[in-house]
Amino acid sequence: MASILRARQLASKALSQNARAFSSTSPAQMKILTVLYDGGEAAHQEPRLLGTTENKLGIEQWLKDQGHQMIVTSDKEGPNSVFQKEIVDADITTPFHPAYLTADLIKKAKNLKLAVTAGVGSDHVDLNAANEKKISVVEVSGSNVTSVAEQVMMSILLLVRNYTPAHEMIERGDWKVSDIARNAYDLEGKVVGTIGAGRIGYRVLQRLKPFEPKELLYYDYAALPADAAGKVGARRVEKLEDFLSQCDIITVNAPLHEGTKDLINKETIKHVKKGAWIVNTARGAICNAETIKEALESGHINGYAGDVWNVQPSPKDHPWRQMKNPLGGGNGMTPHYSGTTLDAQARYANGTKKILENFFNGKPQEPGNVIVEDGHYGTKAYGQRK
Repeated sequence: MASILRARQLASKALSQNARAFSSTSPAQMKILTVLYDGGEAAHQEPRLLGTTENKLGIEQWLKDQGHQMIVTSDKEGPNSVFQKEIVDADITTPFHPAYLTADLIKKAKNLKLAVTAGVGSDHVDLNAANEKKISVVEVSGSNVTSVAEQVMMSILLLVRNYTPAHEMIERGDWKVSDIARNAYDLEGKVVGTIGAGRIGYRVLQRLKPFEPKELLYYDYAALPADAAGKVGARRVEKLEDFLSQCDIITVNAPLHEGTKDLINKETIKHVKKGAWIVNTARGAICNAETIKEALESGHINGYAGDVWNVQPSPKDHPWRQMKNPLGGGNGMTPHYSGTTLDAQARYANGTKKILENFFNGKPQEPGNVIVEDGHYGTKAYGQRK
């Protein structure tokens, strides 16, 4: 009997050492600070709007039943905001809105152990500062990849087919087909390239293939596995300038980090084909706002679409709100909603609950969800890191 007990003790110890777990040091009550957007009347009418302050990811009662405290707010800006006041002693934060978890705030957050973010993109967390304090940052990374990839496809077609001006014409009560058709094209036969070929970028390539483009390209510091590239028929272009110069349509599907901020700027835009279209559903700051506005209004690019802005919510005078090409079209901008369909919200709410369950129970997280852990990067998505 003693030998069996000893064997069990050794096995338990081995499991504890080998598990990459975000375990708490105590089963005591934890404070979870969640930043969501206000849904208003829509959230009351539609309970599946889980990413709202009203519906609280559907996990408030579950957390309460376990003795934890959940604070939900949309107030995130400035030192007097609920977010900045409550982060000081929070154990976990889910800054979905997003709330910007800066190095200064991380320094003040004495108890913070875990930051959970929905979808792909944790650039609103200072990852280097999180590493320094060994705060784990985990994404519900597969929750919205399909949603965003579909939005990319819609945005490409809206631009290439000159759809928005056509719809606006109908709303005005007009009907002049030639004014629309003179700037409407087919997707078939075009060269389409993605900046970033990760979870979203690759799905975009998969969805583009049936349209029979002339060629599919991708620009990424990491090459796709040969079989994956072969399945979609995509060719890697290693130099950004060469990539930009070959594409009729450019779609941005890369995370925001030091290496991608302002990637499309006054210098790199010079390499973009005249008349090309750009779709950006990744992060607004990857494309310089003034550069895009000038390129569209001059006719250097024929269209720009996306749902991400360098400032969110975007101010009413943001240059991307009213910009148009010389023919009065080419603007496909929307609020940031591509990754927050009702289907995606169900996935990221469930994913958040699973991450918290793992944390509370000392279980390892899904490796694909880990951004930083134990002072190290758990992903290559944020550039080439040591």
